[in-house]
Amino acid sequence: MDFTVKHSLPGRIRVGYDKTKVSRRQAALAHSLLSVQEGMTDVRVNYTTASFLIYYDSAKLTEKHIKAYFLALSGKYLNNQEMLDSVDEPAEQESLLFDLACMTVWHYLKQLLPAPVRLMLQIYSLAPRILKGLGVAATEGPFKSEVLDAAAISMALIAGDNKTASNINFLLNIGDTIEEFTKKKSYADLADHLLSQNDQVQLVEGDNERTVPLKAVKKGDIIAVRTGSIIPVDGSVVRGEGLVNQASITGEPLAVEKREGGSVFAGTIVQEGELFVEVRATGSQTKVQNILTMIDNSQQLKVSSQVRSERLADSLVKYNFLLSLVTFLVTRDMSKVMATLMVDYSCAMKLVSPIAVLSAMKEAAENGIVVKGGKFLEDASRADTVVFDKTGTLTAAAPHLERVRCFGGRSEEEVLSVAACLEEHFAHPIATAIVKAAESRGILHPERHAKVEYIVAHGIATSLDGKKLVIGSRHFVFDDEKVEKPEGLEKIQKDALKNGESLLYLAEEKKLIGIFSINDPVREDAPHIIRKLHWSGIQNCVMITGDDEGAAKNAAKIAGIDHYISRALPEDKFNYIEEQKKQGHTVIMIGDGINDAPALAAADTGIAMGDCADITGETADIILSSKDGLEGLYKTRVLGRRLMEKIESNNRGIVTVNTSFMLLGLFGAISPSLAAVLHNASTVAFSVSAMQPVLTGDD
Repeated sequence: MDFTVKHSLPGRIRVGYDKTKVSRRQAALAHSLLSVQEGMTDVRVNYTTASFLIYYDSAKLTEKHIKAYFLALSGKYLNNQEMLDSVDEPAEQESLLFDLACMTVWHYLKQLLPAPVRLMLQIYSLAPRILKGLGVAATEGPFKSEVLDAAAISMALIAGDNKTASNINFLLNIGDTIEEFTKKKSYADLADHLLSQNDQVQLVEGDNERTVPLKAVKKGDIIAVRTGSIIPVDGSVVRGEGLVNQASITGEPLAVEKREGGSVFAGTIVQEGELFVEVRATGSQTKVQNILTMIDNSQQLKVSSQVRSERLADSLVKYNFLLSLVTFLVTRDMSKVMATLMVDYSCAMKLVSPIAVLSAMKEAAENGIVVKGGKFLEDASRADTVVFDKTGTLTAAAPHLERVRCFGGRSEEEVLSVAACLEEHFAHPIATAIVKAAESRGILHPERHAKVEYIVAHGIATSLDGKKLVIGSRHFVFDDEKVEKPEGLEKIQKDALKNGESLLYLAEEKKLIGIFSINDPVREDAPHIIRKLHWSGIQNCVMITGDDEGAAKNAAKIAGIDHYISRALPEDKFNYIEEQKKQGHTVIMIGDGINDAPALAAADTGIAMGDCADITGETADIILSSKDGLEGLYKTRVLGRRLMEKIESNNRGIVTVNTSFMLLGLFGAISPSLAAVLHNASTVAFSVSAMQPVLTGDD
């Protein structure tokens, strides 16, 4: 590929190409091929300016390497039809100025045509808006903005002023085009920022696997998906087997078995097992559809201020008609009547509020926060109770193994090896601590990996060499599985309580063989965030955890939690939230584990941490960035409050400005055409205002 380096900085380079020689689809293929190269962190292509913007890891790549990649993009790849078919043709970008210019030129060119032709074109242009107004009046009632527009045009025609009727219709079309473009841009900007989250997938290449961005996956690629992960593409299973929860597609709560030859769909979850999937629809394509579906759904989750705006807009239309009637009866001046009809509150209120919500969701995405609807921002802003999970939420999700106690004559190496064999199947922070401890000590797991069953919030049960093994909480091991309690157990538990440690128990055939002491430090920013939440109006910060009393008490004290509950089951979290809601509290639940999903669903606003299990992210209403941790919780609350303030402020401004235009029209200070221009201009101005960010550097 012929290219030029437009500018370059360490870790960032912009490369231009000749779009007369490289088609849009070829550029899309080049983008896909570049994205999967090791060291590339983000690759973007602008088809209009014919350039690539590349971010790369400067510890692995240099500008010289980037140039080498572009030199390698020869016709062998870019002219390969099979590879070209694996990427979608990029959509043409819309140009508002071009559309408005075409509309304006056509409006005035029509004046040069013969009178009979002009009349036919006028009927063709005006009839749809008049018929639409009549249809809305018949189905939804007369007090709608569409009826106002139709009435203004009809009155001009009745008065014999065809030129004014055409001008009014032209200006209304201009307004519609601007409004549609503005709303689409807000929609597209939000989708782009959500897509820029750079989801990663495991790309299988022969016997090796490599982590690549989802957007780089092509049709025909093989990806690996394992227990607890969302399937990111539509495809066919080429090997492996597993149970897949398809509730997001079919609504069926029971998992379905998938094996070689079976079809799987993006957005479903591997509940258990391992699947190798050949991509049928590209990863980026299915991700885009999921994002667009989420945004579509978010439009149904309106904030109360937005609902009030729409109701207020409709209720004010009747006063437009009343004012125009009074104007006609008093002045008999059709120009003044049309001027009062050309200004309404409905257009601006019904456009600006959803744009404000979409912009807030976009701003959240820019801060690494995925919000699935404006309603959840509002609920988060007015909440008075926050319920925290402990591990991975209040704590840093990086627990480490302090010590191993062995029983039954077992060695520490043997006990840790068996525990790692069981825990490596799961991504829970405690499991990771066990596996990392084994790896750091050079302890190998048994070659025969056990087939395990995960018991939510309790532990793991399995059979290895014909013997039943269990590992998990005290409640699970001693109460549910009836494992015998060894001598000295109470002292170990008291020591753990004193040190603020969590205990994990491993048993074989009803006999305890190991106890693992886990230390999980509280996030450094947790105390500060808890204080800020209290300052913002949160009355009660509660921590509910399945950990032992000692670890829970220690974490609560350090973080500044008001109240904590230890040794809790998932149903305990759920029941606590339900009880708080019955008492009239608005509740935020924040967690990261599979066991938090029921509580997240029960809360007014369910918030998941960035490193959460996939099923938790699906259940949550808001997902925070793993980079900012708990800081995102406070930002979400501030963003919600300022969104509500923005909507209310815009509504007051819309009423004030448009009322002024009506009065000017009433007293003959402006013509109907100028009233339409001013009305459309104010709507655009309020829309631009609604797009402005609300968070500051101090938040």
